Amino acid sequence: MRDQEQFLHVLDRDEAERRFRAAIDVTPRGTEHVPVDAALGRVLAADVVSSVDVPSFDRSNVDGFAVVSDSTYGASEEEPRVVRLSGETIHTGVVPSTEIVSGEAISIATGGMMPRGADAVVMVEHADARDGELRIARAVTPGSGVSFAGTDITTGETVLRRGQLLTSRDTGVLAAIGISSVDVWRKPVIAILSTGDEIIEPGGARPAAALFDANRYLLEGLLSRVGAQASDLGILPDDPARLIEAISAAAAGHDLVLTSGGVSTGEADHVRQAVESIGRLVFWRVAVKPGRPVAMGVILKGGAAFVGLPGNPVAVFVTFARVVRPLIACLAGETAAPLVPLPVRATFPYRKRKGRREYVRVALHRAADGVIEAAKHPQDGAGVITSLTETDGLVELLEDTTRIEPGDSVGFLSYAALT
Repeated sequence: MRDQEQFLHVLDRDEAERRFRAAIDVTPRGTEHVPVDAALGRVLAADVVSSVDVPSFDRSNVDGFAVVSDSTYGASEEEPRVVRLSGETIHTGVVPSTEIVSGEAISIATGGMMPRGADAVVMVEHADARDGELRIARAVTPGSGVSFAGTDITTGETVLRRGQLLTSRDTGVLAAIGISSVDVWRKPVIAILSTGDEIIEPGGARPAAALFDANRYLLEGLLSRVGAQASDLGILPDDPARLIEAISAAAAGHDLVLTSGGVSTGEADHVRQAVESIGRLVFWRVAVKPGRPVAMGVILKGGAAFVGLPGNPVAVFVTFARVVRPLIACLAGETAAPLVPLPVRATFPYRKRKGRREYVRVALHRAADGVIEAAKHPQDGAGVITSLTETDGLVELLEDTTRIEPGDSVGFLSYAALT
């Protein structure tokens, strides 16, 4: 009875995360070696150290003329400095054979290798070439218009860290240092199940008391963005025996079983009871709105983690982003940095209960004074799925907050950051 009372207690979000980390085996399931063009959205299993400098040579940042900077000192439009102009041009991909001394210049293209002796580039807009001479109308200093070798990345530098979820920016870095393949953690494989006698598959005829299933499609899209592989196991009715059978079977071949619906306190909410019969619950309720009924535990046969989410789509989104996402990060081997809400100005009043973390769907706009403001969506319901498509993100109101007034600064989390 004491264990029962322990998980029936409503936890705050941070305590829920601490409990699942303590109770669930979140060790990634091995590594694999993949080409960089298949590494997007994967999690690095080892640090990446550069074996080259980037750039690998001193290069011009602009179209212009390579010079020794001291030969331009004092130059102005009224009194340009005149230097001797080489008849050559340094094109990209060519190693220049010319050495420049003070009082000389050579034409160079953007990306061209700097000739020996030159330490700056005069932009073509600030010079006039004629009759073998270059009239310079603006002085430059050492390094002007030049990227020196290793100023971006140096040989031996760690450019990406183990546990990093790779974005397109990161794969660009990998390519820039000549890496064609990397070690990544294997994707956690996650089973998705929707539950409820009223839930049906989109595309068919809908009975009057039925709802098309949005949750599996929502979750599958979210999982694809966080380095996980989803297995769609369809819809289950509110039948305890079938729930036990399906969840038990899913646990044998997946790292996590993720359901929606059936974890509240209604007579037909059988998912929680099913999990208790074949596993162990770590907690059942989290002090988050929308989305308090969230069950998390372990299926004993197979050892898979289990998470039961609420049935309403907005509650599914919020609890996935703020409760489930940290668990998936662990299973994927990701070292996820805590989200930092951005300050915006509220345009709405709001009241909430102390001790609960609440998420308000808002759209952003820029006010006349230039400040970014957050306007609350007119509908609060956790089943209003269009409130997610008609807004830009969530205002996060922490447990100690009880009221917001128009003009208050509040913390904003964009949907892009959350997912």
